[in-house]
Amino acid sequence: MSKKLFIVVNQDSFFLSHRLPIGMAAKNAGFEVTIICEDTGSSHKIIESGLNTINLPIDKAGMNISEELKTFRFLYKVFKKEKPDIVHLVGLKTMLWGSLACKFAGVRAMVSAVCGLGVLFDDEHRDSLVSRMILKVLRFTHKGANVRVVFQNDDDKKLFLDNDIITNDKCSFTNGSGINLNEYSYSPEPEDGPIKIIFTARMVEDKGTLVLIDAAKRLEDKYKQKAQFLLCGGLDTNPHGITKEKLENLCDGSYIQWLGYRKDVKELLERSHIMAFPSWYREGLPKSVIEAEALGRPVVTTDSVGCKDTVIDGYNGFIVKPKDPKQLADAIKTLIDDSDLRRKMGQNAREFAEQKFNIEDVIKVHLKVYHDLCK
Repeated sequence: MSKKLFIVVNQDSFFLSHRLPIGMAAKNAGFEVTIICEDTGSSHKIIESGLNTINLPIDKAGMNISEELKTFRFLYKVFKKEKPDIVHLVGLKTMLWGSLACKFAGVRAMVSAVCGLGVLFDDEHRDSLVSRMILKVLRFTHKGANVRVVFQNDDDKKLFLDNDIITNDKCSFTNGSGINLNEYSYSPEPEDGPIKIIFTARMVEDKGTLVLIDAAKRLEDKYKQKAQFLLCGGLDTNPHGITKEKLENLCDGSYIQWLGYRKDVKELLERSHIMAFPSWYREGLPKSVIEAEALGRPVVTTDSVGCKDTVIDGYNGFIVKPKDPKQLADAIKTLIDDSDLRRKMGQNAREFAEQKFNIEDVIKVHLKVYHDLCK
């Protein structure tokens, strides 16, 4: 009889962009795979892939306790009724409520994927009451023989070990969510038109959106006719989300363009020259950066959790201080001015992606975790 694997993520779109290859590989390995996620209109694509889905009531950025408890009760009832052999929880909120549901429903085996802890564990908020309570809950729910945690950076692993949430023998590691290196093959930078600096992320302050706009404006007098800054990403309900009105006011539509949510991100990256990702949000390992590197684009990012693991400073890009528009502008200026350096760093970025971010390596780690928990 097939083992039941339930993968819990906040939204269908996130599963499709970050976890579909893992779900498909588990199915091909003989697991009966069900994805529990909010249906935002894309769940049919999961079903068409041959996987099961269950619609999850969740507010991914909400803090209303009654709404949060609905998510917990829903997962508890599903686990109690369906009796999955393994539950794989992806992301902090699903880890919090999902691990409690697993504990009380008596789920046999649980995997938690730490793919970014966000603002609650940044330098400003990590000692807050909410953050301490989350750690206390995770410490309670992650005790047990059949528990594993998959990390994407050493900082998050250290946080879990230091807070006695997990022991080292129950830790696994992947360099992000991985990428299909055949689909994202090396693409030489465009030879004509302005130098395009692209940023792909949700439009929230913690991702460095406003810092990048500030950096662009510092370069405007000299580079307005030579460069373009492309902000690619949708609005977000996050408390630090930037409003449409503010973005439209800050972006002139030519030198600085806000493109909104786009489905052709790969093509936009191929038509760009530089990836800028000045986030200080506590990332896991940002997939948008991995995608840019696989295509052969140098990256300017920050010395922040997750981000710093995507770049060797001076090799495949530059690492700058978080929230420092001047340093960010200087790094971007260097790459605009020096085409040979830009192309060489782009080639290095591709090599780095081949060494670190192959989706096949990520799949192997997860299948090993699943099989070990089924023994």
